[in-house]
Amino acid sequence: MTVVGVIGCGAMGRGMIKNLILDGHEVLVFDINPEAVTSVERLGAIPMSSVQAVAEESTYLLLSLPTTMLVEDATIGEAGAIKVMKEGSFILDMSTTDVNSTRKIHEKAYEKGVSFFDCPVSGGPAGAENGVLTVMVGGNQGEFHQVEPVLHAIGKEVKYIGKTGSGQVVKLCHNIVVSGLVVLLSEAFLTGVKAGVPASKIAEVMQEGSAQNRVISVFGANLIGGTHENVKFLLSHMLKDIHLYMDLASDGKIPTFLGSTINQLYEIADHKGKGHLDTSAVCQVLEELSNLEIASKSVGN
Repeated sequence: MTVVGVIGCGAMGRGMIKNLILDGHEVLVFDINPEAVTSVERLGAIPMSSVQAVAEESTYLLLSLPTTMLVEDATIGEAGAIKVMKEGSFILDMSTTDVNSTRKIHEKAYEKGVSFFDCPVSGGPAGAENGVLTVMVGGNQGEFHQVEPVLHAIGKEVKYIGKTGSGQVVKLCHNIVVSGLVVLLSEAFLTGVKAGVPASKIAEVMQEGSAQNRVISVFGANLIGGTHENVKFLLSHMLKDIHLYMDLASDGKIPTFLGSTINQLYEIADHKGKGHLDTSAVCQVLEELSNLEIASKSVGN
């Protein structure tokens, strides 16, 4: 039985832990939130007292944490995992974090004989719960076969992208497009509703035409129904990913005409206290400016 450690037992981590256990792994866990730990303990996970307590017993250490700073603390910090992990073990960072930080952690881990892979995911809490996440992997290709079976326990699609940091690059490019499509759909739905056509009808035709996209499948119901408390992906988390994308584009001196607008709209939504709502709640910024709600006419005549 392979020992897998997981740091972070929140909305994403819980689903990963469940599916790792179902796949036959012994799973050790740590989270600063005791309620989150209790929740996964009921699934069969074994609580540990600290990050290092998990790390020194694990062959594979998965991280599911909300910020770059927390990932750095958990890996290369004063009480970080790398100091106690066995040579030949693996860190799989499932978080979405800064690309430069990812490469720094990789170098520190390599010095200790620990292999580091950035493995950000797409699919949200529902995908984690059902074990159908898409996993984007960056790291040493020669060692990928050693981590792939563990990743398949939590993901339906596991894609090796390239060298360290490549997984994060793809995830950030992915999420700027997703966040932008949510904004564009909001604008299009408002335009259609104002002109007398229900948003539900517009979405239906889009999904049968060239505008077909998965963003409607994930966020469409919330946009059309105004049910932004039904969180598919937190707006605050999307804003974090947008900021990371903007930093990456800035580092590469890439013009961000559209990215800047998307960033501003999500920042406004966050400043208005919508960070705890679904990503779709960004539409409320446009609704307020338009003095119109998409949900005001969401069913056909």
